[in-house]
Amino acid sequence: MSAPAELTARIDLWSSASFAEGHPVEQYRCLRENAPVYRHEEPDGPGFWAVTSHALVREVSMHPERFSSALGGILIPDLPPQELEFFRTMMLAMDPPRHSFYRRLVGGLFTPKRAAQWRERIAATVTAILDEAAEAERAAGSCDLVTEVAGKLPSYVIAELLGIPRADGERLYEQTEIMHSAPDAVIVERRSAAMVEIMQYAAGVRADKLANPAPDMATRLVTAEVDGQRLTEEEFISFFMLLLNAGGDTTRNLIGGAVAALLDRPAQLAWLRSDLPARIPAAAEELLRFQAPVIYMRRTAVADTALGDVPIAAGDKVVLYYGAANRDPAVFDRPEELVLDRTPNEHIAFGGGGPHFCLGAHFGRIEAVEMLGQLLGRFPGLALAGEPTWLASNFISGPTHVPVRLS
Repeated sequence: MSAPAELTARIDLWSSASFAEGHPVEQYRCLRENAPVYRHEEPDGPGFWAVTSHALVREVSMHPERFSSALGGILIPDLPPQELEFFRTMMLAMDPPRHSFYRRLVGGLFTPKRAAQWRERIAATVTAILDEAAEAERAAGSCDLVTEVAGKLPSYVIAELLGIPRADGERLYEQTEIMHSAPDAVIVERRSAAMVEIMQYAAGVRADKLANPAPDMATRLVTAEVDGQRLTEEEFISFFMLLLNAGGDTTRNLIGGAVAALLDRPAQLAWLRSDLPARIPAAAEELLRFQAPVIYMRRTAVADTALGDVPIAAGDKVVLYYGAANRDPAVFDRPEELVLDRTPNEHIAFGGGGPHFCLGAHFGRIEAVEMLGQLLGRFPGLALAGEPTWLASNFISGPTHVPVRLS
């Protein structure tokens, strides 16, 4: 299936420029209506199938035996063989049954019960971050919601989970931002250097936790066993990177994008604030749908197959666009509108189901509810102090800077 020629010229999901102000919703709409499985050109590559409907994104997600995460990895560009082999040690780039083993190995650390045990500590961390931001604003007259608030939360929480200094968590967060920048925005050598720095740090953490066990998640990851097997050093490093990348993206980009969206809609913000404790959980889910921090994940066709009425050849790249699926009118009433009390809300911001549903979703929800609840409740005068700017990335969607006045 292909889009009409006059529309094809408007489709560009490769360039970071298309995501300069968030998701390119008009391109998504065009593809859903004309070609929900669309053959997209790729600079210096064979091209890929862009999948934009909710049903088809879920179909691919639920069938790893047809659409592999391991064959080609999760990014659109084909990685060099050695780099791809390393990424295959990360759960995101595994298929069952190997993926199932690692999910069993670490999954017990991310259950709803485990996440709930962290709620008070996360709430206290949010309070401390907002205290720091308020102090910074008093000195400077404004603050940056992304770097001084939203970016600190997952950095601090992950640092506490792993038992590393908060300052190290912030530094590692900066390196993940470099890794996520699009190829046309940051040269490959700079992204590689950021990845190497994180890998070296992770190796040091593993060595320290083996020598000095502590009541933290890093120690549990080092010592966890299934059928007598533990994570190797390479596997620990991969999981460490996964925690930093996936653990930071959703919360940081959700909060930055959510607050910008709410401040642009004062009537909806006022409605939310009028009964904040009761309304914030559903509102956070809707903001996840609306923001969709992860733009895409790639799969690779295992054998000749079909998706909808489109034949897919073995080895073809199949790219799932979550922001497009989250605006599918076949599933969501008024999909382009922010409906804070939307029920039901079958968004797929944490993935389209199947084995790769986000392992840290329960932590991410608690972080989002705590931060949005405290931020909106504590600072009734919260207002933009400048125009938000967005991450130059075709993989992760979120603002890099949101200047605000807290009070």
